[in-house]
Amino acid sequence: MKTSRIVSMLALLTSLTAGAQAQPVASSRPAVDPSVRTLRVEGSGETKARPDEAWIDLAVETQGATAKVAGEENAKKMERLLAALTAAGVARKEMETRNYSVYPEYAQPDPRAEAKLRGYRANNTLSVHVRELTRLGELIDRALASGANRVDGVRFGLSKADAVRAESLRQAVERARKSAEVLASALGVRLGEVLDASTVAEPPQLYPARALMAMSDKSADASTQILPEDQTVQARVTLVYAIESAR
Repeated sequence: MKTSRIVSMLALLTSLTAGAQAQPVASSRPAVDPSVRTLRVEGSGETKARPDEAWIDLAVETQGATAKVAGEENAKKMERLLAALTAAGVARKEMETRNYSVYPEYAQPDPRAEAKLRGYRANNTLSVHVRELTRLGELIDRALASGANRVDGVRFGLSKADAVRAESLRQAVERARKSAEVLASALGVRLGEVLDASTVAEPPQLYPARALMAMSDKSADASTQILPEDQTVQARVTLVYAIESAR
């Protein structure tokens, strides 16, 4: 069986498991006949790609004597934040609530006394999808100036992860095939057809963004610079070949 045919088989399996958090692919094919002599090999591939999209997690936290006060103040600040991001060109459909909570806060308890209620804290975390990575720093600065008082993180992604995953898969198949050829030669046997092929697609390995505060020569104000890391996509394959005695 040609390598291209093997890749086609595995590509189909990978498309069914994309985003499945590295779960093994279940095969509906019958098990390999135990009477057939086989050679099982594994291969791995890894591809790095520059991210082309990101998500900024912005948090608005407020405090109040009551849950209602904390919540109302939070809502006001969140409206200012949304207005600022919208004015900067971020569409509403690119923003969504990631987490919202209101909870009581207590003073540091004295082991000998009952805990005293200090007030309430409201937290609203907004996830902002950004497709222009050069604007990440600018949008973070606008958000912090407009009501956000915490940045929980910046997450990067690949909008065309399938193409990157396919390249990793091709590498894995090629390495598995070469391993099979080496083993067959060393064992004095001849490779037959591929009886079984399976793959495990790994999700991209995400690295935290690096943030710098860059000082301009013309201004004392600092601007945030976000440096995205390459995303790594891995794939592993297992091939089972039939083997025959060398003639």
